[in-house]
Amino acid sequence: MNKRYDVAILGCGEAGIFAGYELMRRCPNLKVVTLDQGADIYTRSCPIVAGKVKQCIHCKVCDTMCGFGGAGAFSDGKYNFTTAFGGWLTDFMDAKEVMALIDYVDAINMEHGATDQVFSTDTPAARALEREALKYDLHLLQARCKHLGTENNLRILQSIYETVRQHGEYRFRTAVTAIENLGDEGYRLKCANGDQVDCSWLIAAPGRSGAEWFSNQCKKLGLELINNQVDIGVRVELPAQVFQHITGVVYESKLVYRTKGYGDQVRTFCMNPYGHVVAENVEGINTVNGHSYSDPSLQSENTNFALLVSNRFTSPFNEPYRYGKHIASLSNMLAGGVLVQRFGDLVGGRRTNSHRMGKSFVRPTLTAAVPGDLSLALPKRQLDDIIEMIYQLDKLAPGTANYDTLLYGAEVKFYSSRLALSSELETALPGFFAIGDGAGVTRGLAQAGASGVKAARTIAARLEGRAH
Repeated sequence: MNKRYDVAILGCGEAGIFAGYELMRRCPNLKVVTLDQGADIYTRSCPIVAGKVKQCIHCKVCDTMCGFGGAGAFSDGKYNFTTAFGGWLTDFMDAKEVMALIDYVDAINMEHGATDQVFSTDTPAARALEREALKYDLHLLQARCKHLGTENNLRILQSIYETVRQHGEYRFRTAVTAIENLGDEGYRLKCANGDQVDCSWLIAAPGRSGAEWFSNQCKKLGLELINNQVDIGVRVELPAQVFQHITGVVYESKLVYRTKGYGDQVRTFCMNPYGHVVAENVEGINTVNGHSYSDPSLQSENTNFALLVSNRFTSPFNEPYRYGKHIASLSNMLAGGVLVQRFGDLVGGRRTNSHRMGKSFVRPTLTAAVPGDLSLALPKRQLDDIIEMIYQLDKLAPGTANYDTLLYGAEVKFYSSRLALSSELETALPGFFAIGDGAGVTRGLAQAGASGVKAARTIAARLEGRAH
């Protein structure tokens, strides 16, 4: 089957969703199709979450990562109002425009049930925390933040889906295998089921799970790629009381530290007070993440957060995505999935086993994680950076470096090699836009949604110009 559309959107994570939403608002008569290899928001179901299995069984398409809502659908929905982190949109447009787009996406979320509660870092308590952190060379990044909550995030996405599905076509469980340039006629998407989709405008929002595939497609199309970074680290889990004086003031506290040993930057990421550690599947590789619920009855006694070391590579190496996958695959090889180790065992050069884990005062919320030795999976440099950061955090939050603090590995954040894009997020091929995390221009809900709106507005403006 070969059908022609005005606009095709590849992927319906946060970026793709808001590209479609903005096109619906501005150009309701356009013929728009969105394709995704995952399922709709109602039928996405991870066997682990559903209680059918205890460990990842490597589904052909991971419902945790793919489908309507993308990887963010089962996140705890942290929405950060900032250009200081969460992406690189300020490389393409000024900060005021980025913030206006972020606020616009938030307004749409609120129309569909998002909270109006904002956690601010511009308070006396937050400023005092910032000053205290500086004593230890820890830098607290300033940003307003909303916590939508894992359960509320799903309800918001369901509401958005019910709106957009009335105005555009969605093809789920439809894997795109190739992008072809048709010249003046636009683009053709070839699908695994034999279908072909032709379009005048193409918005690529491949998401993190499609990042490597998208990079390969761009190379075949002759598009210039710029090396992007890969973030490698662990997920830390400890008693919630240890970080209570921090998370009670700044819910999403992003602390950045430059190590003395190597001069590398390490940062906290995705702070989940009273949360749960979860596994996720990226193209057959198990990595680790964290959730946090708004409902107190669903909360745990622990707080978890990521410690990530940023790695940016130079020529001749140009495959940071593959490097990150290789690191994650080593922990999978050792543990058959996610690996967990007590901090004291790691520092002492001992493998954590089931017996030692049984003595731990901190009970793991990811019970499927296998006790093991992170030093056999993570490179020494990144591991040294992480250990140094934990000791530094212990000065600000005593108890962080306790023997029973749990470290899960590996946590890897993948970003596609970034394309050379215009200020409107358009590639060198006319009418072909690249947005979101998988295209290497964002890394979070807020800027991903903003990038989708930007691409849609550009198309709408050009169509309006043609009409006049």
